[in-house]
Amino acid sequence: MNMKNCKNILLAAAFLAAAYSCTDKVRIDGTVEGLPDSKVVIKQLAGNTFNVLDTVKTDSKGSYSYTMEVKEGQPEFVYVFDGDTKLASLLLGKGDKVKVVSDAKGGYTVEGSDDCSRLKQVEDEFSSFLDEISSAVQSGDNVAVSRKYVEYYRSRVKYVLDNSKSLTVIPVLYQKINEDFPVFAQPTDAVLFRGIHDSLMTVYPDSKYVTALGKEAERRMNVLSFEQQIQNAKEAGFPDLSLPGLDGKNIKLSDISSKIVMVYFWQASEAAQKMFNQDVLLPLYKTYHPKGFEIYSVSLDADKGVWASAVRNQELPWVNVCDGRGAATPAVALYNLSNGLPVAYMILDGHLKPETLTSEKEIKAFLAANLK
Repeated sequence: MNMKNCKNILLAAAFLAAAYSCTDKVRIDGTVEGLPDSKVVIKQLAGNTFNVLDTVKTDSKGSYSYTMEVKEGQPEFVYVFDGDTKLASLLLGKGDKVKVVSDAKGGYTVEGSDDCSRLKQVEDEFSSFLDEISSAVQSGDNVAVSRKYVEYYRSRVKYVLDNSKSLTVIPVLYQKINEDFPVFAQPTDAVLFRGIHDSLMTVYPDSKYVTALGKEAERRMNVLSFEQQIQNAKEAGFPDLSLPGLDGKNIKLSDISSKIVMVYFWQASEAAQKMFNQDVLLPLYKTYHPKGFEIYSVSLDADKGVWASAVRNQELPWVNVCDGRGAATPAVALYNLSNGLPVAYMILDGHLKPETLTSEKEIKAFLAANLK
């Protein structure tokens, strides 16, 4: 081959590489050791779940290839699975071309993307932390459990601050030790969430993951604001409400002087919540109302007719209010109603208890303990 032809080939190769990097396509070239002539599933992160993008066959050596579109400024979290086993976690930006080598147990290496390497690093560190916590719990060493959690929490704060413009911080912010214990569980973490969201917005304003983080930051800021309202409350000791009853006249929460007032949020349009009135609240009300228990029931229905009909048909004897604004009612923000209904707050001797109650068991236990 003469020098001229060689030069032309090199120029063509360079042109093709540049053209590929300018497309919306990304490419995954993977190999799964010990998985020949089989299938892997490609999934995409969607909120708290995964959406299946495709199923890809592996060849006789366990190799596979997959391409997908990724728009400029909107990197995607993409995962490779074999059944329930996660074979790789990837953060892919426009034009990326990565090489992944996995084993059947979920270990893997990745080349071709700094973001993918960082994502693997944070997942490996989280896995090691969970192993350490599990070991400490099994040994009954509560001091070690607490110490390891604090050390890991501080290391994650440092990571997200040091990488505040990298999308790899997003899965870090959502890490959970178990379903009820997120790593970032402190109310003041809301400030961190908001700061990281604002930082990511300067780089990825169109990313759906950043948009979702913004909503979570707002939810957490509402929780923080709510707790601060409780701590700073002077006379009433709780955020006051004044909403119209069945006759259209406003009824103030602060005008109710019972020893315990349950501020109860519900929707009359939900059949299960109407059953909760009949099966749970009415029996409790009959038992504890004579001892100083009242319910201030706030309906979040947008159709006041549905609400009024339910209250009359069920003959609900407590205070029932509804302004017909649905989720837009000021009560939603005041009481940080972000996790579904029904929800109850208890006001004991004029002071709001910050814990939300969502079950018959919780409500019954609180009343039994405080109304002898």
